Amino acid sequence: MTTVSTDVTNSLLYLDGVSVSFDGFKAINNLSFVLNHGEMRAIIGPNGAGKTTMMDIVTGKTRPDAGDVIFDGSNDLTKHDEADIAMMGIGRKFQKPTVFESHTVEDNIALALSGPRGVLPMLFHNSSRTGEGRIREVLDVTRLAHLRGQMASSLSHGQKQWLEIGMLLAQNPMLLLVDEPVAGMTDAETEETARLLRDIAEGHSVVVIEHDMGFVRELDVRVTCLHEGSVLSDGTLEHVSSDPRVVEVYLGR
Repeated sequence: MTTVSTDVTNSLLYLDGVSVSFDGFKAINNLSFVLNHGEMRAIIGPNGAGKTTMMDIVTGKTRPDAGDVIFDGSNDLTKHDEADIAMMGIGRKFQKPTVFESHTVEDNIALALSGPRGVLPMLFHNSSRTGEGRIREVLDVTRLAHLRGQMASSLSHGQKQWLEIGMLLAQNPMLLLVDEPVAGMTDAETEETARLLRDIAEGHSVVVIEHDMGFVRELDVRVTCLHEGSVLSDGTLEHVSSDPRVVEVYLGR
């Protein structure tokens, strides 16, 4: 009991005994997962393993049938909706980038900076009082400073991914959840995205869902493999990728 309490208190994100079913199918099955402050973690696993459902639970999109989901030591996420959870400091980036294409790169960051969270409030938020220094910082981190005046619609796929990550960063979340950030990217963009996320992880906690094992290797972080809604293997990439169970259900396919 003491160990569990310590894990809850010291961790940024704590899931224990989490389960959820959809029409009799157990998408998450007695899942336990702990993420520390300042940690970046990669989550891998076959399609249907529960990766996206886990993110849905953390962000309040899906409510679990059972289990504890605690953020920053004391916030029970199962008792809050998506808007509340975003305000607590959890930002989520989906696989397909969603940026304001008719606005400049700089305007996209300004709209997000310190403004109310959510697409419609961001569109109508007055960005005139936002900090130029913070905008510049976010653009530098996301490799977009030289494109600040360009329309977002003119960006490459990879650059749009970076811009959306920048929009999340502008809101200064404690935790970023990033879903398959390098899908559709060039090799050069993939390598740069690994560096970008490592830079971000110096000041934020990050969870990355990814299928590209080369990219996961570049991240050089602890890896958790999910299968059938629970943790199948956890540890270094070398440890997880050599686990016979992981090879059988995922890497060997």
